[in-house]
This record gives sequence, C-alpha cells and structure tokens, in this order.
Amino acid sequence: MPLHASSPGGLKFHGSEQPINQRTSYNVFGNKTITFSDYFDIDFSLSLYPESEFGYILRIKNKESNRIYNLFYDGQGDNLTFKFNEEGKSNLIVANIDRAELLNMHWFKMKISFDLKGDSIKLTINNQTFSTGNEKFPDVYSPVILFGRSDHIIDVPSFAIKNLSVGNHEKHSFALDESKGSIVHDVRGEAVGAVLNPEWLVNDAYHWRYKTSFKSQSVAGANYNPERKEIYYFNRDSLYIYNTRSGVTNLKVFQEKCPVELVLGTNFIDTKHEKLYAYETYNDDYAGPTVASLDLGSYQWTAESSEQLPSPLHHHGAYFNPSAEQFTLFGGFGRMRYSKDFFSYDLNKKEWDTVAGFTGDFLSPRYFSSVGYLKKTNSIYVFGGMGNESGEQTVGRKYYYDLYKIDLDTKHISKLWEIQWKQDNMVPVRGMVILDDSCFYTLCYPEHFSESLLKLYKFSLKDGTYEILGDSIPIRSDKITTNANLYYDSVLNNLFAVVQEFDDDISSNVKVYSLSFPPLTAQELASYSMEKNNYTLAVVILSFSLVAILGYLFYKKLGYKKSREVRYPVGPDSIAINKIETPANKIEGPTRANSIYLFGDFTVRDKKNRDITYMFSAQLKQIFCLILQYSITDEGIASQRLSNILWPDKPADKVKNSRGVTINHLRKVLSELDGIELIYEKGHFKIEQGPGVYCDYTRCIQLIFTKDAERHRDELVEILSRGKFLQLSDHPLYDSFKEEMEKKLEPVLIVEMEKSFSAERYHTTIALAEAIFNIDPLNDVALTYQIKAMQKLKMNDEARIRYQAFVIEYRKAMGNDYSHPYKGST
Repeated sequence: MPLHASSPGGLKFHGSEQPINQRTSYNVFGNKTITFSDYFDIDFSLSLYPESEFGYILRIKNKESNRIYNLFYDGQGDNLTFKFNEEGKSNLIVANIDRAELLNMHWFKMKISFDLKGDSIKLTINNQTFSTGNEKFPDVYSPVILFGRSDHIIDVPSFAIKNLSVGNHEKHSFALDESKGSIVHDVRGEAVGAVLNPEWLVNDAYHWRYKTSFKSQSVAGANYNPERKEIYYFNRDSLYIYNTRSGVTNLKVFQEKCPVELVLGTNFIDTKHEKLYAYETYNDDYAGPTVASLDLGSYQWTAESSEQLPSPLHHHGAYFNPSAEQFTLFGGFGRMRYSKDFFSYDLNKKEWDTVAGFTGDFLSPRYFSSVGYLKKTNSIYVFGGMGNESGEQTVGRKYYYDLYKIDLDTKHISKLWEIQWKQDNMVPVRGMVILDDSCFYTLCYPEHFSESLLKLYKFSLKDGTYEILGDSIPIRSDKITTNANLYYDSVLNNLFAVVQEFDDDISSNVKVYSLSFPPLTAQELASYSMEKNNYTLAVVILSFSLVAILGYLFYKKLGYKKSREVRYPVGPDSIAINKIETPANKIEGPTRANSIYLFGDFTVRDKKNRDITYMFSAQLKQIFCLILQYSITDEGIASQRLSNILWPDKPADKVKNSRGVTINHLRKVLSELDGIELIYEKGHFKIEQGPGVYCDYTRCIQLIFTKDAERHRDELVEILSRGKFLQLSDHPLYDSFKEEMEKKLEPVLIVEMEKSFSAERYHTTIALAEAIFNIDPLNDVALTYQIKAMQKLKMNDEARIRYQAFVIEYRKAMGNDYSHPYKGST
C-alpha cells in the first residue's frame, strides 16, 4: 500500500453494541429535496468493525412513493454477506464476499447504482458487481438516504464511511472529515445533512487511543505482529495475544516454560516463519539458553542458542532483516560503558557475530537510540540517543540529535545531519517507522522526568526538519528497564505504541495505544474543526475582516495609546491588571506567545511561542488547574486540601514527597513563561499572573464581571470560539471547576446574546448561542435566538438543520418530542 494512501477522516457508526438511543443515525440530505433523472449512484468507502457484525447499513426512501430499499450486512459466518432488499417485500441481491479479503483492507469501495431508465440496480463491493432488474422506477427520483439507525430500524452494525458522493453528472460529495458536531457539510463547506451520535474519525489521527493493558509479576516482553494484527505480551509462563482488528484478547499458557531466563524481555518477530524470538544479550553467572523461539502456531518453545555477548546492552536499538534472516542490534549500555558495536544474530547459524569493517563517519557509543531498516536502500538508520565519544560512563553523557545512514552493501557510515536542540533534552524509543527515503517517525520523551510524555515526531531524512504529530502518551520512566516502541500497520493504516513500565525491574505493565495514519499536527486538526460556512457567510466575514484591517491601520496611524489599571470585581475580591489598550492587546490568531488556554484544547505556549503543552502530564495539568481554580477568587488552595484531592489513599510521608516533586516540576514548566508564578504562602498554593502572561480563563472571568461587558463582547466570543471549557478533560477532578465556570458564564452569555440580536449583530448572536449550547445543549432560549439570527442572515437551511439537531438531542435526553414546532422566517 503506498504511503499516505488513505486520508484521515470518516464517520464511524455506533451499532448494536450500544444502547438504542446511542446508536448513530445520519440523514445525508437532511430536509433538502434532491432530485435525479436517468440514473444516480451512491458511492462511498466502507470500513467494518468487529464490535457488532449484524444489521442495516443504509436505507433509501423515495419522497414520491412508499418503496424503501435497504442494505443489510451479516458478518457472522465464514463469508461476509451483503443483502440489498426492497424493505418489507423481497431480497433483490445477495453478495457473499471472502471474509479475509474485506476485513484486512480496513477501507474498501462500495457503490449502489440506480438506473432509472433501465429499471435496474447494481451493487459493487470492492470491484465485484451484483445486479437486479425489473424495478419499474419513475423517471425522476428524490432519494432520502439514511445511514445507520432510522425509524423502527434499530439493528445497526458497527461500521464507518467516508468520501461519500451521491448523484449522476451532478454530484453531491461529502468528505466526512468533520472533527466535531452533528451538522455535516459537503466538500464546498455548505451545511447539508445531520448526524446523531457521531464518532468523527479525523480525531483518531491526532488523539492516541488507549486500547488495552496487561500486567506481569515476572519479567515480560512485548511486540507487534503486523501479519496477524496481534500485540504480544509474554513472560516465561504465558502469552497474552491482543488482536488489534477485533479487540479480542486471548491467553495462552505454555506447556513448558520459555527456556530463556528473562532479564530484560527483549525479543523480535520472524513473520515469515511465524516465530517470536526471546533473547538476552548477557546474564551473569548463567549458562542456560539466551535465545529461544516460540512457534506461533503450536505455542511451543525451542532453545536456539546459549551464546552471550560481552555485556548487558540496556536500551539498544535493533532491526530484523527477513530476507537475510538476520537480527541486528546496535549500541546499548552495560558495565558502566556505552556501546558503539553492531551485533548480528543469524537465524540459520544460530549464533551471534560482531559486524565489523565499517568505513566513513564516526558513530559514537550511545544508548537510547532509534534504529530502522529501509529495504529500498538496504540501509540502517540510527537516530539520536545518549552517550559520549569515549564510551566511558564516568566521562559523562550528552544527548544526540543526529542521524546516520549505514549502507549494508558497502558498510559505509554517513552522517546525514545533526540539529541544534533548544527544548528539553529527550530520547527516542528503540524502533522507528521508516516507509520511504523522505522521512521517519519515532516517539521521543524526556526520560529524566518520573512522569513523562511520549510525543510522535516526524523527521526529514534530508535535513532533520521535524514536526510533532498527535497528542501525548504518558510514561512513568523511573526504571531503566521501562521502554516503549512504535509500530506501523500498512493495512490498517494505524500506528501502535506499546509502553512497558517496570515497577521494580521485574514486574511490569504494558499499555497499547493506536493512532490513525497519516497522523496530524494540532494545527491540522484545528483546520478540520473550523466552521464550514456557505458562500454568503464567507463574503460577510471577508467584508468584516477588510473593514477591521482598514480600521486597525487607521487606528495605528493615529498612534493612539492609553494605559490604565482596570479592576474587575469578582465576588468579594477583585483582579487588578495593567492593560495597555492598543490593538496589540487583541489575540491575533488562535494562539499567541506566553499564553495558557483552557477553552477548547488545553494549550500552553512559552515566551518564544513554542507549544509546550506536552510538558503538562495528566497529573501536572490537574494540579495546575486545581491551584488556578482557587487562585482567582480565593487566597489559593490549602496544601492539605490539595493533597487530599490528588493523593487520597497515600500515607502522609509519601504524599509530602509526591506533592513536593510535582510542585517543583510544575514550577519548572511555568518558568518557560514570563509573568506567571506558583507561590506558597500561609499554607496555601496560588498562581500569580502578571500583565505579561495571557490566560483565556483569567481574561474570561475579567470580562464576565466587568460593568461594560457589551464593549468586550467580541473578545468574549473569540475566547469561547476555541470550544468548551476544558473540553477534553473528563477526569472527575475537573467537574467542580467546569461547573463553577459555567454558572458564571451562562447568565452573561444569555444577556449578551439578547443584546447582540437587538443590535442586529447576528453572527455574534449565533456564536454566543453556540457557546450556550456547550453549557446547556437543551437551552431553548439559545435555540430561538440562534434560529432567528440565521433566518435574518438568510441561512434558512442551516436554521432548519440546527433545529433538527436540537430536536434529536432533546428526544434523546428527555424521552419525548420537543413541543415547539419550527417557525420559518417571516
């Protein structure tokens, strides 16, 4: 499969694995009537999920008649069966497809063709076509196309669709690449359809999804088998097998123990011969097997070799060359030395050999390097790590941010680049994903923090330019045996991260995460969530922007500047800020330097405008938000209360240590910004903010309690446009913070919404109504004003869709129909 063969996105349908009211329903055209003559096609990409393998994928109604067609799917047998039916009357087409052919494709094409002149229907599934005739169609057809649950049809399989198009010579196309919401836009950005209970798959290309975890009380190893789509986690006694396609876990208990005494649990997979190899490079005072293979068919172990290497090699890099049937490792740390050697294990000779005779650039001794193999160039690539030129640990270590290419045909080493690293030092994981000669992917993390975060990096092979993709994965890196690895599955279009954390260098737990490929940056994800408006609204916004720019230039020319201290009342106390009222005070774009954002995605940018959100682990974010919550209106949060909330079950001595470490870590992270400080005074922790730092939460509180909120209404809308307050923070710890914020915000929003409507600022009214829905999805006052504002702007289709989405949400939550009918514009 070629690189980037599948673009991110799609709409996943929750099926019968969920309660009826949580199953997904999608009306393609909503309330619009679309009419076709001669013929029309329904064309889309389909992905099947194992959670539920029985039910109706779609129904096709005709507004001019009572005939309904449906597509039924049954994946429970040896073959996958698709039945195209005239509902309540007869089966028209039965298509049996080989199970392995479709399930291993992830996405495949499906097309339903209506020939209105020839009175026939064709069903095409992955280039296989089935047909039926004598349907006696009318000359024109106005289809109502419903995917998933609809009317009394509640049996729905678990599936996803994307790249939907409906039409003949005039096509209505839907990429289905939304990232949130229940309104569906076509490829031109026009709001057309509506969906209930959607799962937008574009988010899976940014947010790592936790899949499963396992624990072992003895030393264990982990790996991924791309042929079988299986994650393995094994110790000497047993093997956990997690199928990434089905989500099913199996446990195999070995009849005989693994013959290798596991110390690090290092291993590799030979997919050609379906074997998993466990190996240990060194085990002092041990004479038993050091390499053994597990047959993945019989689950029987076979001892392969008892040869040892000169020393342990913690955190070495490695790769397996299936064509040469050789496993090669590089670097590592042991016996107070860093290694620069290459060792190769031959599966046929069953022996280790030192790979020597290299020419070219000097590759210094190191460990924590990332190693990958590219078949196209028959070359090894070595990235980063820690070490020094002498290899002696006592000399001290340095972090490397360089890339070397080792040509296996010529044994020539070329240093491709070295980049200047200005962020926190970090190391990569053992494996890299390298798919072509343009770039590679690897996970990196600051291993010197106890509570750290793995981030996915994409580096150019040419010059080392890089970008950070996706959000972060937590990792507890206290023990040297803790490790992580990255795998790519070209069939499933997924990256898998396997994180193994050791408690005491013996017992461990492993966690599995997935990310859709190709992954997205935060900016790319944000582009998917931008509101998609019709052409008229775009013209209005463009005109408004031009007026704003001209106004700004005129304002700047005047050189107007006014400095004053503004004091906004907040409950019994007040917040004082020094403000220079110039255009520079306004937010330019979604984020700015030296800023903290709590609305929408939690985001922190340092004084140099670098995104340092990754430095906030889950616990660090929690403690920051807790202290900030009590810093605005109170004297801070008491040390004891903070401890009781975050560490309720720990003994006092351990709580004190954990609190001290976490507080120091938070202070270190906040030092990356100017104008913000964590202080401890009179037994309380408090966040103090100066004029140089921007926090959207703090500014929002100021705006809420100002006596002239109307003057700052646009700024408030801009803050709220980022999304719901702490929208991706679902931990119960945030509940009181969210509730407190929403109680302050909602009454102000309602008043400003009403005022903006009276002032005929209808775009602002719509935005404020949307912000109210983030707090109360069933607020009918917001619904009324939003629909009226849309109608004033001639956005009548959008108004009907908004009303329909509200009605669906109301019925879902309340169990009965919304009593107020839709009223058209007058």
